[in-house]
Amino acid sequence: LRLLPRQRYLQAEKAEVSALERKRNILCCLITRILKVEKQLHIDNLVFRVTDACQKGELGPGLQFLSFRCHSVDVLSCVLRLLNQGYVRRQVERPHVLEY
Repeated sequence: LRLLPRQRYLQAEKAEVSALERKRNILCCLITRILKVEKQLHIDNLVFRVTDACQKGELGPGLQFLSFRCHSVDVLSCVLRLLNQGYVRRQVERPHVLEY
C-alpha cells in the first residue's frame, strides 16, 4: 500500500474562489455606496471612482479595507450583476448613466 500526498491544489482553488467572492462583494458595495450618494452617475465616472477607492482602500467615510487592484472589467462585471439584480438601473433616454 502506497500513501499519496494530500492534494493541496484543491485547497488553493477554494482559497482563490473565496478571495474572488470577497473582491466582488467589496466592489458591489462600493458601487452601491457611490450611487446612493450621487443618485445618478455616468458609467465612466463610476468606474473611475470605484477603482480609485480600491487603490486607496476606502469604502466610505471612516470605513477602510485592505487596498487591492481592480480593473475596469471587474467593476463593469459587478455593474452588470447589480443591473441584473435590480439594485441599479440605466436611464432610458441615456443608457450610459446609471442610477440607484
